[in-house]
Amino acid sequence: MIEIKEVVEYLVKMIVDKPEEVEIAEKSGEHVIIFEIHANKQDFGKILGKHAKNIQAIRTLVSAVSAKAGKRTTIEIIE
Repeated sequence: MIEIKEVVEYLVKMIVDKPEEVEIAEKSGEHVIIFEIHANKQDFGKILGKHAKNIQAIRTLVSAVSAKAGKRTTIEIIE
């Protein structure tokens, strides 16, 4: 089974300049899983993308993976 956290981590690390500084914190609630992305401040723009297209694409992919697992997810970028 694919771990949702691994998907988030893989996608984010592929687009940043300093993947070694990326940390994904997972908080589980009753009905939702929240993933908090911690990264280098210089990489926030790359994670967000132009007009927030990158983060929206990541959220869409993760939502599809999590729906297959029967869960809801939220992704937050923490400064």
